[in-house]
Order: sequence, then structure tokens, then C-alpha cells
Amino acid sequence: MSKDNIRKVMEYWQESAEQDFKIAEYLLKGKKYSASLFFCHLMIEKILKALVVKKTKKHSPYTHKLVNLAKIVNLKLTNEQIDDLTTITEFNIAGRYDEIKFSFYKKCTKEYSDKYFKISKNLYFDFKKQL
Repeated sequence: MSKDNIRKVMEYWQESAEQDFKIAEYLLKGKKYSASLFFCHLMIEKILKALVVKKTKKHSPYTHKLVNLAKIVNLKLTNEQIDDLTTITEFNIAGRYDEIKFSFYKKCTKEYSDKYFKISKNLYFDFKKQL
């Protein structure tokens, strides 16, 4: 991939992640908790994909597994961050598949959603700094 293409792909992921962050925040304020957490997953996935492109100079792999993306970039993650990324990855699956959605909706209380929005936001901004 050329330097210009690398820059364009990174910008695409960054801009898309920023938009998803704003959507997650808006949905949380509107009490659409499960949808907010789904977008939390997307924003972290996309910022990690921008980091993958920066590091590898190639397109990011087609995966939604946040820990795997972080490993490609060799991020130094704490055990707590690994656990949080693993949990946040589940928001992607829970947000997509009807048979899982109902139990996920029940889990998404205000307290749970506030907690994971804050964790997601912190991870997002930590990763964003590395771009």
C-alpha cells in the first residue's frame, strides 16, 4: 500500500471511529443502552484497525475480535484491559444476532451501560493517542 493509501485508510478508520463514538454517546443519553454498547465496540474496533494499518502498512484483517487486533499492533495491555476488550467484543455479537439480543437487552441496565461506556471511552482515547 502506498503512503497516500495508508494515510487515506487510516483517516477512514479514524473518522468512522469518531462518528461511532458520538453515536454511542448519543444513544447512551437516549437510554438505548444495548445499541450504545454495540457502537462502543465499533469505535474501538475501528481505532484499532487504524493502528493496524499504521503499523503493518496493510489493510486490517476482517475480524471483530478486539484483543486480536490489539495483538497485531503489539499494544501493552493489562489483564484488566484484555478482560474489558473481551467483554466489549461480545457487544458486537449481541448486537447482531436476534437469539442473543434478548438476553443482552436484559444485561444492559443503566449502570452496566454507563460502566462499559466509560471503559470504552477510556480505551478509545488511549488507542487514539497512539495514532
